[in-house]
Amino acid sequence: MQNQASDPNTESEVFLPKAPAETLERGLSLTQATAINMIDMVGIGPFVVIPFIVGLMHGPMCLIAWLVGALLAYMDGMVWAELGAKWPEAGGSYIFLQKLFGKWGKLMAFLFIWQTLIQAPLVVASGAIGFSQYLSFLIPLGIIQKKAISGALVILIVILLYRNIKSIGKISIFFWVITAGTIVWLIVSGFTHFNPSMAFDFHMQGFDNYSLFFAAIGMASLKSVYSYLGYYNVCHLGAEIKNPAKNIPRSIFISITGIAILYLGMQTMILGVLPWQEIAKSEFVASTYFEHIYNHTTGQIATVLILIIALASLFSVILGYSRVPYAAAKNGDFFAVFAKVHPKHKIPHISLLALGGLGFIFSLLFRLSDVITAIITVRILIQFVSQAAGVIAWHYSKRNDKRPFKMPLFPIPAILSILIWLFIFYNTTWPYMAGALGIIVSGCILFKIKEDYANAKSSLSKK
Repeated sequence: MQNQASDPNTESEVFLPKAPAETLERGLSLTQATAINMIDMVGIGPFVVIPFIVGLMHGPMCLIAWLVGALLAYMDGMVWAELGAKWPEAGGSYIFLQKLFGKWGKLMAFLFIWQTLIQAPLVVASGAIGFSQYLSFLIPLGIIQKKAISGALVILIVILLYRNIKSIGKISIFFWVITAGTIVWLIVSGFTHFNPSMAFDFHMQGFDNYSLFFAAIGMASLKSVYSYLGYYNVCHLGAEIKNPAKNIPRSIFISITGIAILYLGMQTMILGVLPWQEIAKSEFVASTYFEHIYNHTTGQIATVLILIIALASLFSVILGYSRVPYAAAKNGDFFAVFAKVHPKHKIPHISLLALGGLGFIFSLLFRLSDVITAIITVRILIQFVSQAAGVIAWHYSKRNDKRPFKMPLFPIPAILSILIWLFIFYNTTWPYMAGALGIIVSGCILFKIKEDYANAKSSLSKK
C-alpha cells in the first residue's frame, strides 16, 4: 500500500499522520526476541485450558489436541517466518496482508486492524482474568474482587512497558527464566508419583461414534491452539529485531519447539499424577498438582510462579499488539495520533495506552471460557487463513521475488495450515462463527464508508 500522506486531498486529516520524526529502534537480539515469543505463548494459557481439554477428550486422548496444536504452530509458523523475514516491519499481519493482496491489500489490512481492535484486548483480558482465577487459590476472592484485580494487572503491565525496547528485552529474559523454570519443575516433580497406566489409558469411552470424537478434537484443539498462540509475536516487533531476516524465523521455530516439548511433558505428567476426572473439574490444576505431590505451601509457591508467568505473557502480548495500530497510523490507515513515538523511550506510547485501556475494560466485562473461544475464532479467516493463502499465491505470481526464508516442502505447510485452521473454525459453535463473520462484514462496511468519505472530500477539494 502506498502512503498517501503527501496528498492532503486523498484522506481525512484525522487518519493521516505527519511523518513522525522518531522511529523504532532495532534493539532486540535473537535471545530476547525468542524470550518474548515464549512468554507470550505460555502465560496463563495452559494452566487454565488443561481442564477444558482433558474434559472434552475424556482423559489421555487430550494429548492428540496438544499434538494438533503443535503441528498447526509449525505449519503456520512457516508462513509467518517467510513473511517476517521478507518484511520485517512493525505491525506484522497489517504489513503482510497489504503486500500479499495487491489492490485488495488495503481492504484486508483494514479488516485486520478492525479485528485487532477487538481480539487484541480480548487476549489481554483472558490473561488478566486467568490471573485473578489462580490468585483465588491463595486468597478467597469474590466476583467483584477478581474483576478489580484483573483491571489493576493490566494497568501494571502498561506501566512496565512504558520504557525503551532494550530495557524491555532485559525484562523479558527474566520472565522467560521463571516461565521455563516453573514448567520444568512441574515436569520433574511428577516422576516420583507418575503412574503410566493413568497417563496412557487411551480409550474411546464417552464417544458414541467417530464424528463425535473428531468434533471433540476440534473443540479441544481450539483450546490447545490458544496456548500456542504467540509464536508470531516477533513479527509484530519486526522493526525492532536485530538481523531480522535470520532472527525472525529462528525465533519462531525455537519458540514452537521449546514450548511444544514443555506442554506435552507437562500434560503427560499431570495425567500420570491426578485422575483425569479430577483434572477436568479443577480451577487450579497446576496448584492442585503441586499440592498433591508436596503440600499446600508448595502449591501456594507454585501458584505465585504461575501468576508471574501470567503477568509475563501479558507483558509480551501488549508489547506486540501495540505496534499494530502504530504501523497502520504511520501509513495513513488509522488515526494519526497512534503514529506518535515517545521522544525519549522510542516506543509507540499512544498505541500502548489505547490497547491497555481497552484490555482493562474487556477484563471487567467477559468470562474466561468465552474470551478464549472468541480470540481464536475471530482471527482464523482474516489473519491465519488469508496469510497462508496469500503466501501460496505470492509464490506463483512472483516467482523471482527474493525470499530470505523459504518454507521447506512448499506449499504443503501452508496448505496444512489452512486445512487445520478451517477444521477448528468448523468445529466452533455457531454464535462464535457468526461473530467472526459479523466482524468481517462490519469491517467491510466501515472500510466502504471511510473510502467514500475520502473520495467525497477529494472531489470537493478539486472543485
